[in-house]
Amino acid sequence: MILGTVLTPLDEYNMTLAAQCGVEGVVVRYPGSSLDDLLAVQKRVEHHGLNVLAVEGYLPIEQIKLGTDRDGSELQAMQDLVRHMGTAGIPLLCYNFMSGTDWVRTRLDVPARAGAVVTGFRLSDAVHAVSLNAGHEQIAAGTISADKLWKNLERLLRELVPVAEEAGVTLAMHPDDPPLPEFQGKARIMNSVAAFERLVSLVPSSRNAICFCQGTFATMGVDIPATIRRLGRHIQYVHFRDAEGTADQFVETFHDAGPTDMAAAIRALKDVGYAGPIRPDHVPQLIGEEDGEPGYTMLGRLFAFGYIRGLLHGTESSKE
Repeated sequence: MILGTVLTPLDEYNMTLAAQCGVEGVVVRYPGSSLDDLLAVQKRVEHHGLNVLAVEGYLPIEQIKLGTDRDGSELQAMQDLVRHMGTAGIPLLCYNFMSGTDWVRTRLDVPARAGAVVTGFRLSDAVHAVSLNAGHEQIAAGTISADKLWKNLERLLRELVPVAEEAGVTLAMHPDDPPLPEFQGKARIMNSVAAFERLVSLVPSSRNAICFCQGTFATMGVDIPATIRRLGRHIQYVHFRDAEGTADQFVETFHDAGPTDMAAAIRALKDVGYAGPIRPDHVPQLIGEEDGEPGYTMLGRLFAFGYIRGLLHGTESSKE
């Protein structure tokens, strides 16, 4: 497996720290509409001996989700991005189909071990929810049905998967976070194992794949190792994290303090032949980082790098 990470900010200091900790590659946000935008970020990353493993976040896709991309500008932007990634040799595009939000939390300061803080969600407090990956924005108004979302998703995949196949880029769908059937008037569809099986059957292709965000699947209440084996080869990207609770109410955890057997998860990934990127996600904020971006501060990420590397090494068989 390839140890990767998001870095916030993506600066010289954080890239140096990541490389020193044995990280092999970086996941970058949507850099802009031109190939030059992407190549400029790639050049900065490669200067530190790292690769760009994936593009993830801030994608031009919100109107596509809602079915309001009437002039096709967002679809064209997504197709252009995939082609640019193919030219640059960046193999993975991670996206989600949460309409009107990104990942959502109702608390950003839940106490964890020794005064560290983590993010949490409680549906009964959802009037105070903020969309984290969208810059702490409030949830967009409006409604949409599950049937409409599935139709919009299928339309996107039928237009984008052939471009991805030609470019050699894999599309990896992230689950809804939290994985509720509906949130503030909008249906959610990527909230169960069965939904992901439906996803890959919509447009069958090795380029139509799954981002296994482990903490989100944990809040679905599934057995993580068994689910990895069930989804198998369709998993092409892993967010390695944990959460305690249910879709209605949960908190993030340290990698070594959650309910999931993390070593068993790594063994399951190895059993299904997974060799792609694995990155920590939504780490606790440690002392001195209280003003940082919730879930994306650096000290907690350093802890996660060491923990994941230890698991990868510790689960090697004598034949490896």
